[in-house]
Amino acid sequence: MTKIKETSTSFANKKALADECPEIYASNIIGGQWALAICCYLINGKMRFGELRKKLQNITERMLTLQLRRLEEDKIITRTVFAEVPPRVEYELTEIGYKLKPIILEFEKWGNEHKEVVNEASKND
Repeated sequence: MTKIKETSTSFANKKALADECPEIYASNIIGGQWALAICCYLINGKMRFGELRKKLQNITERMLTLQLRRLEEDKIITRTVFAEVPPRVEYELTEIGYKLKPIILEFEKWGNEHKEVVNEASKND
């Protein structure tokens, strides 16, 4: 995952748009396919890294690690390390992270409705 250079025009445009529009700000945080998918699984409670990895079969370990770190930086999830051998790490949504639940459920509803519209349109073509 590459970061946009802070001196670039693209970065300035993205930041200005996010500052003006809370919807864009929010979508920048959870807009990536993996970030939203991780949040979807964590809506149901704490999960370990390995459990998330099994649920998200097509994600690489590196990408999962990067996404979890970014979500932690954005205060969407918390990471708890247990002093055990072998070490155990659990991820959980924060209070603000759990507030995504109704939004995610609406996304699910909208996604299902949109699939129906697209499927009906393709049948009629």
